Amino acid sequence: MSELLAPVVIPLLYLLSAVLFILGIKGLTGVRTARRGNMLAAIAMLIAVVTTLLELGVVDYRWILAGLVIGSAIGAIAAVRVEMTGMPQLVALFNGFGGGASALVAGSIVWGTIVEPSATGTAAVLLDGAHAAITAALSMFIGAITLTGSLIAFLKLQGTIGGKPTILPARHAINALFFLGCVGAGFYLCFVAVEPGQIALATSALAMLSLLVGVLFVIPIGGADMPVIISFLNSLSGLAASMTGFVLGNNLLIISGALVGASGLILTQIMCVAMNRPFTNVLFSGFGGDSGDSEPSEYTNVRSCSPEEGAMILESAQSVVIVPGYGLAVAQAQHVARELGDLLEKRGARVSYAIHPVAGRMPGHMNVLLAEADVDYEKLVEMDRINPEFKTTDAVLVVGANDVVNPAAETDPKSAIAGMPILQVYNAGTVMVIKRSLSPGFAGIKNELFERDNTTMIFGDAKEALQELVNELKSISAAA
Repeated sequence: MSELLAPVVIPLLYLLSAVLFILGIKGLTGVRTARRGNMLAAIAMLIAVVTTLLELGVVDYRWILAGLVIGSAIGAIAAVRVEMTGMPQLVALFNGFGGGASALVAGSIVWGTIVEPSATGTAAVLLDGAHAAITAALSMFIGAITLTGSLIAFLKLQGTIGGKPTILPARHAINALFFLGCVGAGFYLCFVAVEPGQIALATSALAMLSLLVGVLFVIPIGGADMPVIISFLNSLSGLAASMTGFVLGNNLLIISGALVGASGLILTQIMCVAMNRPFTNVLFSGFGGDSGDSEPSEYTNVRSCSPEEGAMILESAQSVVIVPGYGLAVAQAQHVARELGDLLEKRGARVSYAIHPVAGRMPGHMNVLLAEADVDYEKLVEMDRINPEFKTTDAVLVVGANDVVNPAAETDPKSAIAGMPILQVYNAGTVMVIKRSLSPGFAGIKNELFERDNTTMIFGDAKEALQELVNELKSISAAA
C-alpha cells in the first residue's frame, strides 16, 4: 500500500472493523438477529486480519497462509462433525485457544524484544513503558489461565474426568499461594529482572504458574456450574486479547477484546442471577460435591404412564408447554420435539417452549438446540415470561430437564438449590416428565416434582419416547 494512503486507509479500516464488531455483538443479543450478528463479527475479523497484514507490510505469508489453511480446516471439520451435544465442549476449546493465542503473542513480544536480542534492562523500560510490561504480564497470566481452565472444562463436559467437583485439601490456601506466585513472577518480570536470562526465567515461571492456576481454578467446579464457567472463560479470553492489544499498540484488538470481556461478564452475571447464587459461590463453594446423589428408593409416590396414555393427555390439551433440558440434547431429540409440537398445533393446541437461562451445559444451549430444529423463535419463551402462564396451561412436557423444574428450590430452605428461580411447571394442570430414570440432576438432589399429584413419568430415552408420542397422536388422528 502507498505510504501516503496507509496512514489514512488503515485507521479507517480498523474503525470499520470495530463498528462491525459492536454491531455483531448487538445482533447476538436477539434470537432473530443472531445469525446476522455472527456474520457481521466474522466480516469484522476478516477486515481486521487483512488490515493488520497491510500495516505490518513485511511478513512471511507462507506461515500466515499455512496457519489460515490449517485453522480453517479444523474449524470447518469441527462445525460439520461436532454434534449439538458436543457444542459446549467445542465452545470451551475455542475459549482456551483464544486465551492461549493471546498468551503466546504477549510472550513472543517479551522474547523477541528482550531475550533473543540479549537486551539489558527491565521489561518496563525495554517494552516502551511500564504499561506495556504490565499488560504483557497480564496477557500471559489471563491467557494461560483461560487455556488450561478451558481444557479442564472440556474434559469435565466430555466426561473424561467426571462432572463432579474435585475438592483438594486446603485448596483455597493452595490457590492463594499460586496466585501470589504469579503476582511475584509478574512483578519480577516487569520491574526487577534486567538480564535476558532473568527475564526468560520470569516469563517461563509466570506462564507455568498461570497454567497451574487455570487447572486449580476450574477443577473444583461441578457440571451444574459449567454454563457459568464457560461464559466467564469466554470473558477472560476477551480480556487477554485486550491486554495483548495494549502490548502491540493495536486499538482494534483492545476494543474487540474489551467487548468480548464485557459481554462475557454481563452474561456470567445474568446466569448467576438465574441461579440465585453469587459468582464467588460458583467459584469457591464446590457446588454438587457433597450434596449426595439421591436414590430411587427416596421416592415413595411416583406415578408413571405409557406413551399411549401420555398421548391421550396431550390430545385433549388446548395449551401445551414443552420444557427442554440437557437430556433432550443428549438424545438428539430436538427434531422429534418440534414434530410433536407441530402435530399438536395442527390439532388446535397452543404450543410454546419454556427456556431456563441455565438449562443445558452452555449459555443459550436450548435456544441453539431448538433453532437447529427450525422451531419458530416466537415460540421460545424465557422463564420470567412463561412462569405466570403455567397456571392456565393444560399440559407441560418436561424432556430431560431436572434441577431447573425442581420445586425444592422454593420449598426447602436447606436444599442445595434453595432460592434458585425455576420454571414453575408444577402449576400446570398436568406435568409429564420424560426421563430415563429417577436419577438426580447436576445438583445431586431429589426432585420434588416427580412426587407431585399432577406429575406422571414417562421412563425411557427422550427421542424414543417423543417418537412414540408422535406415533400415538397420529394414530388417534387417523382413527378420528
